[in-house]
Amino acid sequence: MNNKIVIGVDLGATNIRCASVGSDTISNITSKRVNNTGTVQEVLQEIFDLIDPLIDNNAEAIGMGVPSVVDIEKGIVYDVQYIPSWKEVPLKKWMEDRYGIPVLVNNDANCFALGELYFGKGKGISSMIGLTIGTGLGAGIIINGKLYAGPNCGAGEFGMVDYLDQVFEYYCSGQFFQNVYQLDGEQVFQGAKKGDQQALGLYELMGTHLGNAIKMIMYTYDPGLIVLGGSVRFAYDFFQKAMWERIRTLAYSKSVEKLRIKISDLENSGILGAAALYYDSK
Repeated sequence: MNNKIVIGVDLGATNIRCASVGSDTISNITSKRVNNTGTVQEVLQEIFDLIDPLIDNNAEAIGMGVPSVVDIEKGIVYDVQYIPSWKEVPLKKWMEDRYGIPVLVNNDANCFALGELYFGKGKGISSMIGLTIGTGLGAGIIINGKLYAGPNCGAGEFGMVDYLDQVFEYYCSGQFFQNVYQLDGEQVFQGAKKGDQQALGLYELMGTHLGNAIKMIMYTYDPGLIVLGGSVRFAYDFFQKAMWERIRTLAYSKSVEKLRIKISDLENSGILGAAALYYDSK
């Protein structure tokens, strides 16, 4: 029996989460708050503190997802969001020096897509897009069963494409309500759940913008499956109608007929996706 595991590490805006991941198991989940104001070494030590207890002879590799641009080959992370001291950190080298096993580092949205491919709604799919809608709009691209991140780890940054007077992310994320209407997104969500017509109307507007974003994705990558993740997915019922109305205006009706959009229900997707970096590398 192969007892080998991959340690998945999810470095988020507020927490570091870590676990041991097997082919169909996840165990030893631990987490701690990130010291956002800490030095490079202080934050690194917090990560080590979570990984150290999981390292044994069964640990085959470490995968780590970070909210930043990554030099994938060298494992250097740049300008990590919410951790100002992490401007240029050779994470792969430092971790491999400490643990002596392969370390793979990638953007967190790319990890989300891999997590869905190996453990979630993307199982058995060769090409798909994992679209995370939360504070921002991020994406991971799977082509022929492999992650496509681009030479600079910049593939899938659909949220940064020019749109109206801003970029798509401005209108297609949880910040839409604050950006455009100076309203708190959580309050709008609670209002929509209570049937408030103004709140429901705001979600329809966001759905229209998101539908336009998905049309752009369809024209560029023509995926058969898009999996929605991020906190905004919980409001899907409020914006799906308007979103699909825009998608159906795509010039290629057969592509629309074949398109499937699914909502992620994968727990610990960040950890699982980080671990799946190792599977994807083989």
